Amino acid sequence: MTHKLTCHCGAVELEVTLGDGLNTARRCDCSFCRRRGAAAATAPFGGIRIIRGADTLTLYQWGTNTAKHYFCSVCGIYTHHQRRSNPNEFGVNIGALEGVNPSELGDIPWNNGVNHPSDAMPDQ
Repeated sequence: MTHKLTCHCGAVELEVTLGDGLNTARRCDCSFCRRRGAAAATAPFGGIRIIRGADTLTLYQWGTNTAKHYFCSVCGIYTHHQRRSNPNEFGVNIGALEGVNPSELGDIPWNNGVNHPSDAMPDQ
């Protein structure tokens, strides 16, 4: 199913195809996601098409610089991110999908981002 995703001011518009619809909705408790507060659903790597506002999207990275978090430089709304756990997937902001109200999805599961598998020390 294809969704329209927009930031708050409308400067950014994406066409998003979710891998398994809203069944993949998750929250993360890593230092960034818990501050951002947005639940995300999964889109495959080719599942996002920028319709408008590519020049308005701003990239934020930190730590390993694997994950790429995008947000609107005008209104600040997080739109999507390329995942650290699987760079072949995107997480998309469920709250920015037109016609979707995250409060109607019930309890959205939490991922343990504080103890991210990529941060585990290899056995020595």
